[in-house]
Amino acid sequence: MSLPQRPLSGITVVSLEQAVAAPFATRQLADLGARVIKVERPGDGDFARRYDTTVHGHSSYFVWLNRSKESLTLDLKDPRGREILHQLLDGADVFVQNLAPGAADRLGLGVGALGDRHPRLIPCTISGYGTSGPWADRKAYDLLVQCQTGLVSLTGTAEETARTGISVADIAAGMYAYSGVLTALYTRATTGTAHPVEVSLFEALAEWVSQPAYYTLYGGAQPPRLGTQHATIAPYGAFTAADGKDVLFSIQNEREWIALCARFLGSPELAEDPRFATGSDRVAHREELNGIVAERVARSDAERILGELEGIGIACAGVNDVAAFLDHPVLADRDRWREVGVPGGERVRALLPPADLAGLPARMDPVPAVGEHTEAILAELGRGHDDIAALRAGAVI
Repeated sequence: MSLPQRPLSGITVVSLEQAVAAPFATRQLADLGARVIKVERPGDGDFARRYDTTVHGHSSYFVWLNRSKESLTLDLKDPRGREILHQLLDGADVFVQNLAPGAADRLGLGVGALGDRHPRLIPCTISGYGTSGPWADRKAYDLLVQCQTGLVSLTGTAEETARTGISVADIAAGMYAYSGVLTALYTRATTGTAHPVEVSLFEALAEWVSQPAYYTLYGGAQPPRLGTQHATIAPYGAFTAADGKDVLFSIQNEREWIALCARFLGSPELAEDPRFATGSDRVAHREELNGIVAERVARSDAERILGELEGIGIACAGVNDVAAFLDHPVLADRDRWREVGVPGGERVRALLPPADLAGLPARMDPVPAVGEHTEAILAELGRGHDDIAALRAGAVI
């Protein structure tokens, strides 16, 4: 029995990509069935291949971001390489690039030039700070953008700031590029017009820090850094149980607060205490309230605390490390793990994409080696054996 056609079957994406943001966007398009041709530098390819060597000698970043793609090596500084790229774009639907500022224009791959030569193509540009404005020429990496948007100033403890533990600016930009491309494909299908897509890391993460931005703009001061505590809700955070394990829980409304006081803290009168009567009161008297909660949590082990909180309808969880996450029962019982191949023949575990489309299995094909599909793609473009050999001899591929 043949598999059902995936949503983006028949869509071709050519991506001049590196690092995280653009590869994350195009991998999600590949998950939905798009053909993604990843254009890499001859030789080493995408520099993210060398970020680390922890996955059977391959980069954990690259394995995560590049399954189900085809790798084509091209030297785009050589006119022959650029001509091959344009041949590909003649039959493509989407072109994604996150080159350094100005590089696409210098290669004749700016939005205007692409529109003139490939009017049905949807160009997607991912930049650091936008392609116009005072910072258009600045390079940007994830942590720089975390700093510029104020995220680092919000993350950590009262004593010390911290970066988030994942590449959140890159991921945000990749998500908006992905949804932007889907929107542009839909618009082209319904109107016939190909609208270029532009996303910057800075503006993507700016959207994600909008709540603390509003809080600061209208409250006169930014939310404090409180570790696992919440700036505007209390009690909310991790507390240490008798066995030394941390338990995190959150009170979201007055019903939960009353239940916590009566059935967990054993002090129903606390619900009416003027210090804790409203959410704002509890935040204002956070230190006193945390002391009461911490003393109660410290009397029992974590498993019992979690059971008691769940029993009265309070959202709670243990504080996992990554190893515990990998063995999480939700992932196992919901069958979220698959295997994909990596260069060299090994297979690695990979999570299914989070959005399930009923009856349409996600694509989970191998991670490509550098240039693995170069000759096959060139043959599709009508290049013969001698031509391909000459291109390889000239280091064009």
